[in-house]
Amino acid sequence: MEKINAVITGVGGYVPDYILDNEELSRIVETSDEWIMERIGVKTRHILKAEQGSGVSYMMKRAVRQLLFKTQVDPASVELVLCATTTPDYHFPSTASLIIGELGFSNAFGYDMETACSGFLYALETGANYIRSGRYKRIIICAGEHMSSMVNYQDRNTCPIFGDGAGCVLMEATTEELGLIDGYYRVDGQGYDYLHMEAGGSRNISSHETIDQRLHFVFQDGRPVFKHAVTKMSDAVETIAKRNGLTSENITWLIPHQANVRIESAVARRLGLSEDRVMINVDHMANTSAGTLPLCLWEYEPKLKKGDRLIFTAFGAGFSWGASYMIWGYDGAPEAAKSPAQFYKEGEISREEWKKICINRAS
Repeated sequence: MEKINAVITGVGGYVPDYILDNEELSRIVETSDEWIMERIGVKTRHILKAEQGSGVSYMMKRAVRQLLFKTQVDPASVELVLCATTTPDYHFPSTASLIIGELGFSNAFGYDMETACSGFLYALETGANYIRSGRYKRIIICAGEHMSSMVNYQDRNTCPIFGDGAGCVLMEATTEELGLIDGYYRVDGQGYDYLHMEAGGSRNISSHETIDQRLHFVFQDGRPVFKHAVTKMSDAVETIAKRNGLTSENITWLIPHQANVRIESAVARRLGLSEDRVMINVDHMANTSAGTLPLCLWEYEPKLKKGDRLIFTAFGAGFSWGASYMIWGYDGAPEAAKSPAQFYKEGEISREEWKKICINRAS
C-alpha cells in the first residue's frame, strides 16, 4: 500500500476592512508610533467592527468562501472542518458547526481546537493525521481570532499587539512526497502566570465583580513571554531542521508566528536565514493569534512553488509551542485565483494592494 501524505492544495483568508493604525491608537491609550514600532514592529492592525460582521465565525466563513472559489471545490466533498480559535462565537455550539451549517458542508463533521497562538500548527498536525489514516481525503482547517473582543484598550502593553483576522487551508490526500512531513510539538503547563484571561471560564465565572475588575481581557507579562517564545520556537525549529537534514541552504521559507518582529528575527538568525526567506506580515496585520500562520500563507501564496521546503513555528499560551516541516504542493495560486494573484510581482503592485484585491474577491 502506498504511503498517504497530507498536502495543502489551497489557501483562503480574510481581514476586516477597518484598519486601526498607531496614530489613532495613540489617541485611545497612552502610546506612540515610535514606542510600538521599537518594541513590537506593528504599524497597523485590522479590527472587526460590529457593523462589518459578528464573531470569528464571520471572518472564517469569508475566508472559506474565498478558498472554495479559488479551488472550485464542491462543499459536499469536504469531510472535516477543524477550527482553531481562542475567541469562538459561543462556548457552544462550536464555531465549526456554524461554518458547516452555513456553507453547505453536507457530508462533514467538525470541531474546535483551543491552543491560542499555536492553534493552526496543532490543527495542521491533527488534520494531516486524519488524512494519513486513509479514512479521509479532503478537509478544511480554519484558524483565526476576534482578538479585539478580549483586548483591554486601556492597557498600553497589550492593546497595540493584537488584530483580527482568519485564514484557512484545504488539505487533501496524496501519494506524492509532498505535504506535512514532520512535526515537533510541546506544552509545559508553565505559562499561566504570564499569559492568560482570568475570568469567563468555569473556574472563575462571569460576574459583576469580574467585569468591574476587567478580568475578561488578555493579560500578558511581556518580558518572560518574549524570552520563552524566542527560546522555545528556536529550539523547535532547530530540532525539526536537524531531524530532516534541513539547513539555511535548502530551507525555502520560515513561517514564524507573527507576535513580534524581534522574535521572528531571533528565530531566523538561529537558522541562518536572511529576511527575504522569512514570511512577515506582523507590521500590517499585528498578532492574530491562531490566524497568523495561515494569513502568512494567504499573502505569500503567489510566491510559493511546488517542492518549496517550509518550516512553520509558533508559541502560545500554556505555554504551547512547536514546529512543522512541509513540502509545498503547488505553484502560486490555483487557476481560479490568478486574476488577483498574477499581479503580485516585484514592481507591479505592492503586497498591500494585492491584499486589498483578495479582500474584495472574498465578498
